[in-house]
Amino acid sequence: MKTATNKKSDNPPKSEGYKAGLAMRKKVLGDDYVERSFANADDLNMPFQELATEFAWGKVWTRPGLTLKERSLSTLSMCIALNRPAEIKIHLRGAVRNGVSREELRELILHSFLYCGGPAALDAYKAVRDELPLIEAAEKAAKKLATTAKTKPAKTKPAKSPAKASTKSTAKAKSTSKIKA
Repeated sequence: MKTATNKKSDNPPKSEGYKAGLAMRKKVLGDDYVERSFANADDLNMPFQELATEFAWGKVWTRPGLTLKERSLSTLSMCIALNRPAEIKIHLRGAVRNGVSREELRELILHSFLYCGGPAALDAYKAVRDELPLIEAAEKAAKKLATTAKTKPAKTKPAKSPAKASTKSTAKAKSTSKIKA
């Protein structure tokens, strides 16, 4: 029996839809998640990664009409309805990145209880409870790092202009010659 390998696709898509999808997928889920998804893909999964990137992320997530926040809430709603806790955790990161608040998540889960049932809502709550603190900590660290990088000036001495350097060396040479004389 042949097992899956880490062989990448023979013809990786390079269409504009794929490029737009890759950019959107990274924007919503984060570079690290997307890069890991591709790095861990084998010959069975790589076509799925490419198709999801080109179609879902490149053709649907990039459409006008809904904000990224609205798309995230919609996606989470469907994942709750389908009782897919693993997908909830993945899309929760995107929802936070797209501006969905803790209060909105709580209300979404409470609302899903009415239409999806208690077990699906409870599983969603557990997924959010487990994942949200990790996501919030990572987002806080990333913001702190970005703020630190923007506010700390580089520790370099300003370069002397050639004219000033030349004037100083000429003046120094003249004063030295007067002392010797």
